[in-house]
Amino acid sequence: MPDKMTDLIEELALANRILAHEGVLDAFGHVSVRHPADPARYLLSRSRSPLLIEPDDILEFTLDSEPVRPPKVHLYAERVIHGCIYQVRPDVMAVVHHHAAAVMPFAIAGKPIVPVFHLGAAMGENTPFWDQFDEFGDTNLLVVKQEEGHSLARALGRHSAVLMNRHGATVVGGSLKELVSRAIFMCQNAEYQMRALALGTPALLHRGEIKLAGTLSLLPNVVTRTWEYWSMRLEAAGAMPPRRSAAKAARRPVPKTARVTPRERRKGRRR
Repeated sequence: MPDKMTDLIEELALANRILAHEGVLDAFGHVSVRHPADPARYLLSRSRSPLLIEPDDILEFTLDSEPVRPPKVHLYAERVIHGCIYQVRPDVMAVVHHHAAAVMPFAIAGKPIVPVFHLGAAMGENTPFWDQFDEFGDTNLLVVKQEEGHSLARALGRHSAVLMNRHGATVVGGSLKELVSRAIFMCQNAEYQMRALALGTPALLHRGEIKLAGTLSLLPNVVTRTWEYWSMRLEAAGAMPPRRSAAKAARRPVPKTARVTPRERRKGRRR
């Protein structure tokens, strides 16, 4: 289990950076994954811009979105989004909340994002809307209270994503890699849909096409292929996160016996 846990933590740090590099996350937004051994807990980074997330930033939370260990860092204010969804969706293994530029026009206009190309089918046939104002009146639009998180989870229902009016979107997946694929393909779909609208009325996928293409885009070999592709793009940009062991080693103090004093260095030069 320790190795599995370490691998998942590193994968979560990488997912943060991939989603940031591909334009889903910006300075804000966050992605989580359910604990590999305890479904009543999940993993989420400390409050930090996703493109900077390292394995050592990852913390463990209960489904009430309380940190398992007293934190020494700032936490995401909207972490209840993750905990509330995990509470009611045992099939969900990963969650991302974002404000991607591709989806914001739809969230602002209240217009649905619908599959218009085959990979866009990964988002499902339709995406519901959630308007925080309807239930809670004037707020700062951040989802910070348990009742707000539960309301959002109800709006998500059994869907793969929910659009949040004037705010952004929340997407879920059966695995971290599946989530990354779905979130990126949904943004691509939104961009293509917007461009097609400029030319006229887009030709939407048929219901049967959505079902078949959606299954195809989430096959293990397809998910692995896209994960490798996005990882290589991130590596080419010089933005890969450090491995957890490397990050710890970089901060590990040098034992006193291994320290070399200036006097010892001078002696060494004379030898």
